[in-house]
Amino acid sequence: MDLLLVVNAGSSSLKFCVYSIAEAPTPALVSRGQVDGIGTHPRLRARDDGGATLADQTFGPTEIADVAAAMGRVGAWLREKYAGSNLVAVGHRVAHGGPRYSAPVIVDATVLAALERFVPLAPLHQPHHLRPMRSLAERYPGVVQVACFDTAFHRGHPEVADRYALPDDLYKEGVRRYGFHGLSYEYIARRLPSVAPEIARGAVVVCHLGSGSSMCAIKAGRSVDSTMGFTALDGLPMGTRCGQLDPGVVLYLLTEKGYSATDVEHLLYHRAGLRGLSGITNDVRDLLASGDAHARLALDYFVYRVAREIGSLAAAMNGIDALVFTAGIGENSPEIRARVCARSRWLGLEMDEAANRAGGPCISIPRSAVSVWVIPTDEEGMIAEHTLEAWRTHEGRRSHAHDGVPEPAA
Repeated sequence: MDLLLVVNAGSSSLKFCVYSIAEAPTPALVSRGQVDGIGTHPRLRARDDGGATLADQTFGPTEIADVAAAMGRVGAWLREKYAGSNLVAVGHRVAHGGPRYSAPVIVDATVLAALERFVPLAPLHQPHHLRPMRSLAERYPGVVQVACFDTAFHRGHPEVADRYALPDDLYKEGVRRYGFHGLSYEYIARRLPSVAPEIARGAVVVCHLGSGSSMCAIKAGRSVDSTMGFTALDGLPMGTRCGQLDPGVVLYLLTEKGYSATDVEHLLYHRAGLRGLSGITNDVRDLLASGDAHARLALDYFVYRVAREIGSLAAAMNGIDALVFTAGIGENSPEIRARVCARSRWLGLEMDEAANRAGGPCISIPRSAVSVWVIPTDEEGMIAEHTLEAWRTHEGRRSHAHDGVPEPAA
């Protein structure tokens, strides 16, 4: 069996998916898992595509002290579990492709060096996304690795949507609006023809609402604009990130409050958003269950900003045909969906309350001028598709380069 691995690394966790590939156009999920608690209470868990447990192991902190060690442990599990199979490629989620990368790319030393330069643009994500690449390149130098970018889907924006009102030399250096969650939006765009063919070529606002939240205007399957910009701080308030902010606030913190650049970064990435507004938590489920006034404020602010951006993105497309909710909050919170839709009735949007409680996929009534949908996203599946395409192009459908899941380099 030919296998493809997808890796999505964080600061203390490593998520992975294993896919079987053949001559079929898309990869088939075989199993998914993660190593969490890296460096503290490491635990490896994996399930097959039906949800049955394949692995549940705990380790001492020093056994899996970092992402490289976690990647090594996952590799060992793969070799044992899928002995006799061929690991042909590994796909990686990468937060930022900068101005250079507008499509998935096969990773080599030059690509890695280029991606390192974008770390300041996505400091919460980029360093962690790159570590497994380096680890795999050292341990399994023959395996093809493919970087898939969260920014790539947005690279076709018109220049007026990507520009800031700053001097041209900064734009040429790469100071521009990139947009993120592109792998999620691309997956939704590819799913629309089968889930909702009547809107697939129309003007659609997709709300990717989760711990990290953004929204995207998609017209005829292509990204027109997004709420996120130069970094993943922009746009909507998120779990711990501020969202849109007057840059004068940053200047005030630096000049009047004595904040260092590191202090500002920590505030905007870790102490802001729903956590900052509520003073309690960044978990929407807990905020919904709370009777605290600050919890209500945080949710009111979140809903207000989502509804406001629906109008902004509709304007960017000269109208709107449909609204799509996806990601953790978007897929799983009927109350948040209902509150956003209630604020968006001016668009002619009418929700079906029973369908909303049931989770859709269509949650608007038939006469609604704007249809509303709940469509689960699958960023790992999108990465797998891109990785398979890149690998097939690279190999030219020749015989596979590996016999079995490879042993690490000596």
